[in-house]
Amino acid sequence: AESGLSNPAFIKDNEVTFGGTVFMPNVGFKNKSVTPDPTNGGATMMTSGTKSMDSASDLSVIPEVALSVKVNDNFSWGIGMYGVAGMGVDYRDDVAVYSNGPGTYPSTTGGQNGYMGTQSGTNQMFTNLQLMRFAVPLAYHMDNFSVALSPILQYGSLGIAYNNGAYFNAPQTNPNTGAVTFTPSNVMTGNGVSQDFGMGYNIGLAYEISGLTLGMVYTSAIDMEYDKQISSASKNFGMNRGAGLSDHLEQPSEIGLGASYKMEEHTFAIDYKKINWSSAKGYEDFKWEDQNVIALGYEYAAKGWAIRVGYNYASNPIKEQTAANMQTDYDGAVINYFNAAGFPATTESHYTLGGTYNISDTFGVDMAYTYAPLVTETYNTSAMTQAQVYAATQANGGTVAQAQAAAGASSSEARVTHSQSALTVAMTIKF
Repeated sequence: AESGLSNPAFIKDNEVTFGGTVFMPNVGFKNKSVTPDPTNGGATMMTSGTKSMDSASDLSVIPEVALSVKVNDNFSWGIGMYGVAGMGVDYRDDVAVYSNGPGTYPSTTGGQNGYMGTQSGTNQMFTNLQLMRFAVPLAYHMDNFSVALSPILQYGSLGIAYNNGAYFNAPQTNPNTGAVTFTPSNVMTGNGVSQDFGMGYNIGLAYEISGLTLGMVYTSAIDMEYDKQISSASKNFGMNRGAGLSDHLEQPSEIGLGASYKMEEHTFAIDYKKINWSSAKGYEDFKWEDQNVIALGYEYAAKGWAIRVGYNYASNPIKEQTAANMQTDYDGAVINYFNAAGFPATTESHYTLGGTYNISDTFGVDMAYTYAPLVTETYNTSAMTQAQVYAATQANGGTVAQAQAAAGASSSEARVTHSQSALTVAMTIKF
């Protein structure tokens, strides 16, 4: 029954599968910046954001239920509910820094301009993206060949919140003097959680002969719109010259090919999948690149039990954007920051160990453990820090020339670490 969730052409028998995955990401972030020290007029440089902050969003449960029914030798149908994505971070415990000291709110007379960021540069970022799919696969079998169509209803929720006071609204350039102005903004931004439903489909093909199984599946893109989430966040960070971005966040289309070969107790498998992030609404705004996924697997099956090992490589879709200059690269710096701080999909290699134990002819238990080793990625965010320093220098009475000099001497770099582990348990009942 579970095969109907990936390639619906493989559903054949009467069975029901139910289970879930405990997903355990381990994400850390810091935005290290080097800026002129305002206490001595910028005579020396100071470094901040040197301590990494661990995300508190380190556990989620992804459910899965699937049913397949064999109507006759030529036709099968099914129904399934499963999670396809769970991504996000929680840095709300990062210590806010104000002009009167870490963790101390500014006085009522000082207003909100006393906010200077957070100790790790996270700005107390919180993001949470959840996707669930409901599918009804319909499969037709002809000798060794199968074809299937599966309509999909997708539910999604997205929440984004952060304290954006460390950064500034869109840079405005005076056409006469060339002077750049940044307006300070210090608001704990968030619009709760937005939800949406979308429709899509996948088409599957399968061919089996003499121990060889070939499969192909195409999954359509599913457009989702999360009201006042991406648009609000991107606008408050000054993206697109202050106009912000669209609230659309489309789950990208995918195409996959696979093959397996069985020799008595041994089965060898290889799969390839391409995920089209670069053309998906929302992700294309954040410059995600298409992802190539290659998976290798081996199974040893004895009477009543089986053991499996696997390896999966998925290329990192997040590429660094140019972010060296606040006047020309500001959007690139914000993109780098948001990708690294809010949605760090940076793990590449995944190792899996699993197996099946059949308690009876009609009842079996599957279990798998997946581990993705720690990876570290860095992204330039200098243009954001330069904008902050430029505005702060002017706010403290500095001239345009002084602000430009201070900004030009400033730089920053976001550093994200990411590893994952997951435990999946499922039970299958045949009837």
